[in-house]
Amino acid sequence: MSRTAGGTTGQAQGRTGPQPAPPGAARSSRTLGGVLQGVAIALGLVLLVGGFALIAVDYRPYNVPTDSMEPTVHPGDTVLARRSNGSDVGRGDVVVFKDSTWGSALLVKRIVGVGGDTLVCCDAKHRLVVNGVAVDEPYLAGGYNSGKFSVTVPRGRIFLMGDNRLGSLDSRVHLDQASGTVPAGDVLGRVEGTAWPFGRMGGIDRTAAFDPVGGAVAAQHGPLVPASWAAVAGAVLVLVTAAVSPVAGFLRRLRRGGR
Repeated sequence: MSRTAGGTTGQAQGRTGPQPAPPGAARSSRTLGGVLQGVAIALGLVLLVGGFALIAVDYRPYNVPTDSMEPTVHPGDTVLARRSNGSDVGRGDVVVFKDSTWGSALLVKRIVGVGGDTLVCCDAKHRLVVNGVAVDEPYLAGGYNSGKFSVTVPRGRIFLMGDNRLGSLDSRVHLDQASGTVPAGDVLGRVEGTAWPFGRMGGIDRTAAFDPVGGAVAAQHGPLVPASWAAVAGAVLVLVTAAVSPVAGFLRRLRRGGR
């Protein structure tokens, strides 16, 4: 009787070890994993396509051939400019424009004066003076201006200078033509970032240098930087998620082979 009880107890104990998961549970786990993977890939594609689409609709690429905008933009850089008709630009904006009196080439310069402004160069610290306010421009190559002039910008026009004030052919060399100004309508876009080369890829910050002057200061930037980050995040999410299943399968095969 005791043996029977002992045998019964032993059989019961033998059945208490780890048991394999039911086939249904494994299938349910795989199904849930597949759903989550699909959702992650779909989200990644939305971010990737949406980010690129937003950039493609709002922005245009332009190549910069000269060093007149160093150090902000280097020769050979490809910049991204948000479309503009010139009505939404202000002092401090870096713009792409084309004016027939300056030749047929597309040019990239910084707006330093808008219609109605009086500009004087320079004060004792080599700073540009706009409407009586001396402007500190931290982005300048060499840190100072050159040349002497005093102009009043006609309404509807803009005065432009390169950040490399010692090497830029800008409004200062066209003072005999409408005081060196061009129509605001010649603006094609506001430069907000560099797309190439890879090492210089990134946004170009809005400057607050002209904010103390008041009035038409630099515009707030558009969605270029967040849209770019969304596209990059989407691409990473798609690639990582798509790689999960093959990697997991490879690791399972390695474990089975080691048994």
